[in-house]
Amino acid sequence: MFMIYPAIDLRGGKVVRLKEGDPARMTSYSDDPAETAKRWLSAGAAWLHVVNLDGAFGESDNANRNALESILKLGARVQFGGGVRSLESIEAALSLGVSRVILGTIAIEQPEIVRDALMRFGAERIAVGIDARDGLVRTRGWKDNSGVPALDLALQMRTFGLGTVIFTDVSRDGLGSGLNIPATRALSEQSGLDVIASGGVHTIEDVKEAKDAELSGVIIGRALYDGTVDLNEALNL
Repeated sequence: MFMIYPAIDLRGGKVVRLKEGDPARMTSYSDDPAETAKRWLSAGAAWLHVVNLDGAFGESDNANRNALESILKLGARVQFGGGVRSLESIEAALSLGVSRVILGTIAIEQPEIVRDALMRFGAERIAVGIDARDGLVRTRGWKDNSGVPALDLALQMRTFGLGTVIFTDVSRDGLGSGLNIPATRALSEQSGLDVIASGGVHTIEDVKEAKDAELSGVIIGRALYDGTVDLNEALNL
């Protein structure tokens, strides 16, 4: 089933969007993440995609933890990522009420943690975020180039029992230039995993393309906040 994931990116407890993951190119949209979450849930969203940007950049994230807790109190199904780099932090997120934890950097740096998390918590509770530029995986809030091809990482994760990947073309994220459908579809077909598309949605046509490509879902961020995609229309495709 094709799923729409409205994105709530948190920095300093506020809802923001970055361009190409660059903190210097940030737009702030709301000081009230729970109110933003209510807006998307009332439009009919079944899931929310929440990212702790401070955690991804290795900075203090207490304000974001409070924001996450306020969103979870609404009863939303949340997939959550950003700076989750240990079994303890995975367990902590799940115990707060997160439905699925997204692992990024540790899939490259400590793949055994992903393997252990899948064994311990199950494939329904764990996803791997593969963030790539020119086909190579980026880590540490997209700052570092791992040199590892996206497909190689996906195939390795599949051997651990992974079922879901979130694929972001970093060069398109937050720019509204459209999803990289060819690369995302190729990753889905070649890995055999459920792939959620991310990065670059600008119009309803981008959402239709993701659905037509038989991807498992799409994450929509800036387009919702700027009003170039209507969430209700996207949910009713």
